[in-house]
Amino acid sequence: MVNQRTGKVKVFALGGVGEVGKNMYIVEDNNKIFILDAGLMLPEDEMLGVDSVIPDITYLTENRDRVKAIFLSHGHVDHIGALAYVLKRINVPVYGTKLTLGLASEALKKNRANIKQDFRIIDSNSVIDIGGTAISFFKVNHSIPDSIGLAIHTSQGPIVYTGDFKFDQTPVNNEYTEVGKIAALGEQGVLCLLSDSMNAENPGVTPSEATVGQNIYEVISNAKGRVITATFAMNIHRIQQVFDAAQKCNRKVAISGNPLLKNVEIANKLGHLQMAEGILIQLDETKRYPDDELLILTTGNQGEPLGALNRMATKTHKQVKISEGDTVIIAATLTLGNEKALSKTVDAIYRAGGHVVSGQSGVHVSGHASQEELKLMLNLLKPTYFIPIHGEYRMQKVHSDLAEECGLSKENIFIVEKGDVIEFSNGYAKKGGKVPSGQILIDGLGIGDVGNIVLRDRKLLSQDGILIVVVTLDRKNHQIVSGPEIISRGFVYVRESEQLLQEANQNVTKVLNNCIDQKINEWTFLKSVIRDSLSSLLFEKTKRRPMIMPIIMEV
Repeated sequence: MVNQRTGKVKVFALGGVGEVGKNMYIVEDNNKIFILDAGLMLPEDEMLGVDSVIPDITYLTENRDRVKAIFLSHGHVDHIGALAYVLKRINVPVYGTKLTLGLASEALKKNRANIKQDFRIIDSNSVIDIGGTAISFFKVNHSIPDSIGLAIHTSQGPIVYTGDFKFDQTPVNNEYTEVGKIAALGEQGVLCLLSDSMNAENPGVTPSEATVGQNIYEVISNAKGRVITATFAMNIHRIQQVFDAAQKCNRKVAISGNPLLKNVEIANKLGHLQMAEGILIQLDETKRYPDDELLILTTGNQGEPLGALNRMATKTHKQVKISEGDTVIIAATLTLGNEKALSKTVDAIYRAGGHVVSGQSGVHVSGHASQEELKLMLNLLKPTYFIPIHGEYRMQKVHSDLAEECGLSKENIFIVEKGDVIEFSNGYAKKGGKVPSGQILIDGLGIGDVGNIVLRDRKLLSQDGILIVVVTLDRKNHQIVSGPEIISRGFVYVRESEQLLQEANQNVTKVLNNCIDQKINEWTFLKSVIRDSLSSLLFEKTKRRPMIMPIIMEV
C-alpha cells in the first residue's frame, strides 16, 4: 500500500493485451483521461481482405470531453498506426519526441487525414502539467530512436508506462536508457507499472544492437553479387547499420518501398540516420552499377519486411528480380503467424538462385527486453501494483510470474483483458467494471464496415464459391418469363459440370412453379425457397456449400 491519497484512478487497455500490436492504454485521473499510444495490428489469416486492425474507441468518443492528451512512446505502427482514426473523433494534443511525431505526421498524410493536428514535441527531460496532473519522461532503448517511457503522476501516485524497451549497454546511437531517472521514480514510490511483455518468455538478456552491425558488415563484405536487405520500415537502427556496412563495402544503396523511403528521409532530416553523401541512389539507377557495388534495401507496402521481397523472388516486382548470385538478408523477426509466408519467400529466393541470410545468423536482434531486463525494470521501479501489457496472454502470464519472483504479491498483479478496468483509491487497487472494447477492421477506405458477417461471407466464398440464380417472373400472369440462368464462380468448372448445373436449373424451375401454382409471389419467400432447395441438392451431389444468391426480376 502507498500513502493514502484522495481521488480515484482507473487504468485499462483498449488494445495490446492478449495480442501482439494495437497498443492503446488509458489512464483516468479523476475526470481527466490520458491515452498512451494509438497503434494498429496487421490482420490475422482469417481476416480475408482486411488491411489492418485498430482498437475500438467507443468509450473514448463517449467521453471525449474528458480526454486531455495522447502520449506516444515511439514511432512504430503498432503504437502510432491508429492515430488518424482517433484524431478524427477526438482531436486533442499529441505529445511525442521529434522522430515519433515526424513519423506520425507522415502516417496521417498516408491516411489522407485532413486533421488540424496539435503535435507537441517533448524530450526525456520534459515535465508537463495537464489540469494538475504532471507527466514526466525517461529515455529507453528500442529498435527505433527517440523512444521514451513515461510516468503519469496521478492523485493516487505515479503510474509508469515503459513503452517498448530493452536495456542495451552498447546502443547504436549512443543513447542509453536513463536508469537513474527510472530508479529515482522507484525511490519516490510507484503506484502501478505497465510493462512490455513481448520477450517475457525469453531467458537472459536481449543481445545488443551493436552485435548486429558487425554481422551485417561481414555478410555484405563477403557477398559477390547484389545484396538485397529486407527489414521493417521503422527499424531505424537496423537501417543505420545497413548504411554503415554499405559505406564500408563501397556499395550504393537503393530503396524499394515508399514507407521505407519516407522514413529514411524523415530520420535523416532529424539527425537520427547518418549516411554518406552520394551513397543513396534511385532504384532505376541500379542498372548503371555492377552487381557487387549495389545494395537494395526493401520493405512491403505496410512497412513489413516480406511484401516486396516475395515479389522480387517470384519475378513479379517491376524493378527488381532476384537472380543467381544475389545475397538476401532478412534483417527482421517476423510477427507471429507469418512463419508460413517467410518459409514460402525463402523457398522462392532459393529457386530464383539467391542465397538467404536470416535473423538466426545474427543479422537481427529483438528490440524488446528479455527476462533479466524485465526483472531489472521491476526492481528499479519497485511498483506496488503491476499490469503486464503488450503481448499475448501467455507472455503476460510469464511476466506476472517474473514479478512474483521479484517480490510482488500475487494479489497486486493484474493480468487484464481488453476493457478490464483496474481502479485505484486510497492506495488500494481492485478490478472494477469493463468498458466497451474490441477491434475495428479497416478495408481500403472503409473503417468498421467489415464485421463478423462480412468476414464469414468472405470465408464461405473462399471455401466453396458462389452460385448466382437469375430469373424473371411475370407477377400478374404467374409465370416464369426467362431463366432461371445459373452463374457459377469458384464452385465448379462449368464446362465439366453441365449435367449438375442442368439439374440445378430444373430444381429451381420446379420449386418456382410450385410457388406460382400456390399463388405465392413474395420475393423474400421465393428467394428463401430457391436457396434452401438448391443448397440441399448441391450438398447431396458435391458435399460443398457454395453461397447461393437468387436474383429475381419482374416484368
